[in-house]
Amino acid sequence: MEKKAVVIAGAGSTHTPGIIQSLLQKKQELPLRKLALYDIDEQRMNLVYDIMRQFIEQEAPDLDVVVTTDPETAFTDVDFVFAQIRQGGLAMRSSDEKIPLKYGCVGQETCGAGGSISYGIRSIPGVFGIVEAAKKYSPNCWILNYSNPAAVVAEATRREFGNERILNICDMPTAILLSYSKMLNLPSWRDLDPCYFGLNHFGWFTEVYDKQGVDRLPELREMILNQGMAVSDRHHKDPDWMHTWAQYVEIVKDYPEYLPNSYLQYYLYSQDMAAGMDPEHTRADSVINGREKEMFAEHQAYLADPANYKSPIQSFTVFGDFIVDAAASIAYNKAERYLVIVENNGAIPNLPDDAMVEVPAYVRSWGPEPVRRAPISTFYKGLIEEQLASEKLAVDAYFEHSYQKALEAIAVNKTIPSTTVARKILDDLIAANGDYWPELH
Repeated sequence: MEKKAVVIAGAGSTHTPGIIQSLLQKKQELPLRKLALYDIDEQRMNLVYDIMRQFIEQEAPDLDVVVTTDPETAFTDVDFVFAQIRQGGLAMRSSDEKIPLKYGCVGQETCGAGGSISYGIRSIPGVFGIVEAAKKYSPNCWILNYSNPAAVVAEATRREFGNERILNICDMPTAILLSYSKMLNLPSWRDLDPCYFGLNHFGWFTEVYDKQGVDRLPELREMILNQGMAVSDRHHKDPDWMHTWAQYVEIVKDYPEYLPNSYLQYYLYSQDMAAGMDPEHTRADSVINGREKEMFAEHQAYLADPANYKSPIQSFTVFGDFIVDAAASIAYNKAERYLVIVENNGAIPNLPDDAMVEVPAYVRSWGPEPVRRAPISTFYKGLIEEQLASEKLAVDAYFEHSYQKALEAIAVNKTIPSTTVARKILDDLIAANGDYWPELH
């Protein structure tokens, strides 16, 4: 099996240790000759490397490891780029969440006016920079993009690069499958073959087959309605996420035909969700006081005794496992079936061909081969087309530097009650984003 070189772009992220863990624990599935860590924030990147160095040296003592802020050094001679950048960091995430809440609208990391439109427009140039560097220094590499908001980023990379050798993915459906597998007493989320349709953070499971070909969705529905949604991973057990899983049960009660992506709560219950949010303390603050503090505390433990420090290793890392498994499927033409974001082209027959949809696909060395499904019914089609319009208008606003398109992107979003509110939010977002956004006219 030919060894591969991987660069993690955005290596200062709190998610990077999980990716490194998965890469090295799956070294039989994706053997490495080089691992590069790249970030524009050298301090954070070095912090992550410090706390993972012991694990890297233990698991792969002969691995060529590169830690750099230089794009040429990072992206030269690599086979895969794992992109997971956050333009503006947690400070801008906080702004994205708090500005809509100021006007009684959902404030969330990847949904609504802040998470989808504001963060989306801000993310595009950063992702473009990574793609351009990757294609310049390693023209044949594959770029697996985890950067949020994935739907807007995927639409932008489709227009700019035709998504050639770019695969946009999200781990949330996989995290839900992990919970389903635990509820069904199955060893792994890989023991389930889901049928799924929608946009990123905006989709539904229509069937959930086990390896014997039995659809377990009816059983899961009853378990969720009677016992609630069981959650397995540590990241999704904090109070904010537990509230999400309680709301998940409500979605299943109100819309029992399929099982939802949990993010649909922000669209189907937007007024209720906004009313329950604190404009002075959002999820960004929880992350700053949670995962961020934990990572800095871990680094202090390393600095106190580097020689005897042991890297923190979690029992499972869906975030890391999914991207590594998808890369391995491409690298060795495994044609494994995953939920990924692709250009529609008939996969969902009654949605536009140029929609970036999230569906099952067989991931081959030449890219994803989506599974075609039957047309979707009016309720789901209507919801998706409204959200799709918002996402496409946001990308229009970026390319055209258009205030009007940005206003339309916000106004058509299901989380926004009126154009008057949309304009107020947009004006505040323009001021907050500054140079992260193009100047809108």
